[in-house]
Amino acid sequence: MKPVEAGDKRSVFGKLLLEHRRAAGWTQERLAEASGLSVRALRELEHGRARAAQQRSAEVLADALGLTGGDREFFLTVAKQRRRRNPALADQAAATCALPAPLSDLCGRESELAQLSAKVAEGGGVVAIVGQAGVGKTALAVTAADRMRGDFPDGRFAVNLRGMDEEPLTARAALDRLLRALDVAPGQVPASEGERSALLRRLLEGRKVLLLLDNAADEAQVRPLLVTGPDSLTLITCRRTLAGLEGARWLGLEPLSDGGATGLLGMIVGADRVRAEPAAARELVELCGYLPLAVRIAGNRLATRPQWTLAQLADRLRDEGTRLRALAAGDLQLRSAFDLSYRAVSAGARLLFRRLATVPGADFGLELAGVVSGAATADVRDQLDELVDASLLQTTAVPERHQFHDLIRLFAEERFEAEEDPAERDTVLAHLLGKATEVARLFYPGAPESGRFGTRDEAGPWLDVEGENWVAAHRVAARRGWHQEVSDLAVALHWYSDGRSGQRPWWEIFSLGADAARALGNIADEAKLLNFVGWACNVCLDDHDGAVAAHRRALEIATRIGDRVEQTWAAIYLGQALRYAGEPAEAFDFAKRGYESADELPFWNGQSSARNVYGQALLAAGRHSEALAVHQAVLDDAERLAADTYPGLHRMLKALTLRAIGDVHGDLAEWREAAGCYRTGRWLSWEGGFGSMEAICALREGRAWREAGAVEEARECLTLAVELSPEPGFRARQEQALAELALLPPQAS
Repeated sequence: MKPVEAGDKRSVFGKLLLEHRRAAGWTQERLAEASGLSVRALRELEHGRARAAQQRSAEVLADALGLTGGDREFFLTVAKQRRRRNPALADQAAATCALPAPLSDLCGRESELAQLSAKVAEGGGVVAIVGQAGVGKTALAVTAADRMRGDFPDGRFAVNLRGMDEEPLTARAALDRLLRALDVAPGQVPASEGERSALLRRLLEGRKVLLLLDNAADEAQVRPLLVTGPDSLTLITCRRTLAGLEGARWLGLEPLSDGGATGLLGMIVGADRVRAEPAAARELVELCGYLPLAVRIAGNRLATRPQWTLAQLADRLRDEGTRLRALAAGDLQLRSAFDLSYRAVSAGARLLFRRLATVPGADFGLELAGVVSGAATADVRDQLDELVDASLLQTTAVPERHQFHDLIRLFAEERFEAEEDPAERDTVLAHLLGKATEVARLFYPGAPESGRFGTRDEAGPWLDVEGENWVAAHRVAARRGWHQEVSDLAVALHWYSDGRSGQRPWWEIFSLGADAARALGNIADEAKLLNFVGWACNVCLDDHDGAVAAHRRALEIATRIGDRVEQTWAAIYLGQALRYAGEPAEAFDFAKRGYESADELPFWNGQSSARNVYGQALLAAGRHSEALAVHQAVLDDAERLAADTYPGLHRMLKALTLRAIGDVHGDLAEWREAAGCYRTGRWLSWEGGFGSMEAICALREGRAWREAGAVEEARECLTLAVELSPEPGFRARQEQALAELALLPPQAS
């Protein structure tokens, strides 16, 4: 790399002399008279035709201009700039800041390289490449610098700032390296950081130079080193976001795509080995979290062990307890890379980081972070920001929610095991189970409007937002034998689950609850929860035989203990499940039994369901007018008794009842009337946030419009039904909607 020298394009000293003369308000003639130099000599110096003044000339100019202190020292230092007489020394100094060689196997980063080129094309300046440990920031920066070498003919320099070391390189020391690489003699490097920084900018002003500041610690370290001119580029790599850096542009680096990670693995171990085990290769890079460093470590282990298969290494990495230990090859240590970032943050942020490993779900917000840390909200928010800035946490698309990279979560769990009391795991579990239970109870028909966590409208959305966490907490609690908490939550979720059949694994939730109630010897709750299990089998899994078995078991228990309420519920559920299971006669008997005994139940707490199930049984028996009368009476009572429950349950019952009325009209081939009922039910479902019910209404409305000959209305509804049925459990519904769409004539182009 050829050093950039002060005289290659213009004289830095001449520019400095001109600025001081103009600042003094002097002409060249007056300065010549005061200094004793000729006007011609001054003109040569200012225009750069003379590289710099002799030492004595520089001193008399400084005296004439009245320069003192730092201004005088800097002026004389710039004047001393000379071309080194020993080219070998110049090359040696420049080599200390040479760019590393680019990786020959960089893979999957073409998009990021293009983004970086676009930022540079906007006009030099400062670009910070930020991301977590092992994501490949340096590899990307070095490759980009190599590709852009033609754009920076005056030099490309690099300094490793060692930002993750216990003692990072100081800005003063980094400036010394850069100035010496720029051919400033050791004795001519200014003493202070500020003067060194000013000299660096003077020497590079107007030049096309690329400067890589690798592995930065923070903003304070890099500010004195920035070269911000439009013709120069400063690339910074850092695990911190450097959010306080003025005038910078950012490129956040994420883990590789599946294809990029597999491609990198193939470049290291050989494409033939990857082609021979494609499934194992995909699993291997997934276990590596698509992190380039982890993939490189795994690839190096395989490359040095040709007798290993990819599946063998993948098998070793499946164990989360040993995965980080297995991701080591020579001096490449993933755990060490993470540990450097961890040690660099504050004690409070470290405590929060390791305790967040106890959050059972994939992401979390400020609330759960506060629960695990016990700190004040303002402190927790600051610590979350610190962990994000250090690339130890990632933000999600939802504001103020965060998540771990998979491998960093394993590291956090290791730190928790090493530094925390195991009892701390109970804190977040108890909070999630307790709050979910209390909030879910607000969805019971006669529940009060508010509880300890606010009103139904305020607290209810928490169940949606924290769904993954309380479901995971429920599983963990079941494994740990927290039978009462597991049973209580499952019972509490009954009415919240209605209309949300596709949102949570209800069969698992209610099954765990039933097992817990049985372990407690609480057979009344066991019967109740077995009815919920049957509902989940029937509605969520299309397992009608499983539903019948669960409800028969619930009925047997309820009969044995004399629980008339659960006997009625079991009859209601069996009236529906047996019909789907292909047993219409027995289904009708149970539906009628539930209908006749439902008078003992409040309208909103079972009676309305019993009447609607009986109406469906009447329809199945071909008794259309009776079915319509039953459903219409439910609709009328729902309006009359609306004040006895909350708007969400009122809306859901109306939607279900209108759907049932639509089924009757459809069976009578009254397609437009059916479509109207389904449409109203669909809108009510949408208003209530009942996605599964909305999808069912959309499918049936679309079919009704098709039968009525309204093609475009049918296409709109059926397309919506497809979009609303992405979950694997609703594949059959999606296939039905697609089959209905296929019956429509092609759309006009």
